[in-house]
Order: sequence, then structure tokens, then C-alpha cells
Amino acid sequence: MKHEELVAFLIRAKQKTYAGHGAEIEPSRPASHDLRYEEKTAAGNLLYIDTFLGGTKFAGEEAVWINGIPIWSMNYYGRVTGEPFSGDFLKAALFEVPVEKPFRGPNLFSQDEYTYHCKSDGDFEWFQGYEDICYKDKKIYELYFHGGIIL
Repeated sequence: MKHEELVAFLIRAKQKTYAGHGAEIEPSRPASHDLRYEEKTAAGNLLYIDTFLGGTKFAGEEAVWINGIPIWSMNYYGRVTGEPFSGDFLKAALFEVPVEKPFRGPNLFSQDEYTYHCKSDGDFEWFQGYEDICYKDKKIYELYFHGGIIL
């Protein structure tokens, strides 16, 4: 499968699951939150799963499979550090995932009094980064992420 097709699938999957207010599926582990998106294409069966544990402090993993073989993964750990945190604002920022950095949200996203920042190093095959949300210039959320191709 071409790199561009995989990135396009990943973006659709993110926008159909957490960022797009998608419904959770049956948990794969005790107390986990799981979201799933699938497509059947000429290149094969594509599967995306996002699974995380926790609430205001949380850890998770997003992964992509082609025909049952894992090919890409990203781990993340985040926490809410202040109020008023808005999960809807975070989802709006993540919905704007850029093609050139299809990990989390854009470098900068603002709405009302909220501002989302995302910095990353690397590319789709090997990357790490950090995001935060500020409300009226006060940091209220932060997250670290890393991942890449695993096949």
C-alpha cells in the first residue's frame, strides 16, 4: 500500500472515531475505552483501533493493520492539569489532523478562549511530539506521543 493511501486512511479513521465523536466498542481490556474503524480496499482490509485507559490521566495506543498485520502504531500519555477542560474542544482540534503530520492535531488551533498547540519531530515512519491546551493563556492539558511504522 502506498504511503499516501495509508495516511489518508488514518485521517479518515481518526475523524470517524474519537475526533468525530464516534461510539466506543466493547472494551478489549478491563475498563478500557476502545474505538474501531475498518475499510475494505483494493489494497486489502484496513483496520484502525484506538484504545485507552483512564480519564483525566490517560494512556493509550492507536494502531493500523492491513489484512491482520500491524503496520503502524502510536502511543500517548496525557493529563488534564486545570479547568475548564473541554473534551469537545480537544476533539475539534484533533479532527483537523494535518496530512503532513497525521499524528494528532495541527500546530495551532483556536476556538473561543481555548488554544491547542502541537509540536512534533520526525515523520510518519518515526516521530515523537507534545501537545497542550491553554484556556485564556493558562495550560490546562498536556500529552506526549510517539510512534511510527512497525512492519
